[in-house]
Amino acid sequence: MSRLQGQAGARVADGELPREGGPDRPITLVAVGVLFQADGKFLLTTRPPGKAYAGHWEFPGGKIEAGETVAQALTRELQEELGITIANPQPWKTERIDYPHALVELHFCKVHQWTGALQMKEGQDFSWQQLPVSVSPVLPGTLPVLEWLAQAQSSISNSALPTAA
Repeated sequence: MSRLQGQAGARVADGELPREGGPDRPITLVAVGVLFQADGKFLLTTRPPGKAYAGHWEFPGGKIEAGETVAQALTRELQEELGITIANPQPWKTERIDYPHALVELHFCKVHQWTGALQMKEGQDFSWQQLPVSVSPVLPGTLPVLEWLAQAQSSISNSALPTAA
């Protein structure tokens, strides 16, 4: 993914490819869950067959429907896709990605609580990961989160270093 800034300050994915819908295409709002286990591992799932970037690894979530909050959309999407019921999603960060097929605004939430066993209802795979991730290819919209997690991990590591007196 290019670090070039595209439309509306978005990160550009696959910048060599044409953009469907031209320069005035709408922004698709998406709720995304970053599910953490107690040991710090996070959940990645694959994009289902038939969707753009099928087989790429991503954090689960989906489109925010009219009238829904981010939390409501994320709760609905994770129930539909994974068969789990989340509790207390914590809004975290927002990122725009300019894909060839869509301009998306990703609303990332941290999720530490859920009930139910994971069920891959759309035929996707899943993997509990830690940095550096061992799965590929990774969806361009997943990369910012991996960067944020790496920065946080680095900050924690650096805070443990002795300081000069």
